[in-house]
Amino acid sequence: MKLVFAALGLLFFGLGAMGVFLPVLPTTPFLLASAFCFAKSFPRLENWFRTTGLYKKYISSYTERRAMTVKAKVTVMATVTALMALGFVMMDALPAARALLCAVWLCHALYLTFKVKTIKEQ
Repeated sequence: MKLVFAALGLLFFGLGAMGVFLPVLPTTPFLLASAFCFAKSFPRLENWFRTTGLYKKYISSYTERRAMTVKAKVTVMATVTALMALGFVMMDALPAARALLCAVWLCHALYLTFKVKTIKEQ
């Protein structure tokens, strides 16, 4: 299982790194996913990830203090909204699933608004 998490972590890290240069790809959500995967994989890989500039610039504030910049919050929320909107459109014959998807989206929005502190850009 550790190998699977390591491979997923590297995949998400690569996508997050590409997101720095490509405005279509969100950086922060992919780096958060890679942080989760690296934490579940090998300690050495997690330690390497924590020393990268991408980690320090984009997600160290969240993983260490549960705080994000406004820009990071907007990026995460925009990504979640876009992906859930795609699912919402595809579930036109399932109104109960659409309602559940709306509830999950609302929980994401409330969590980012009230549980994650907002910090100034560094």
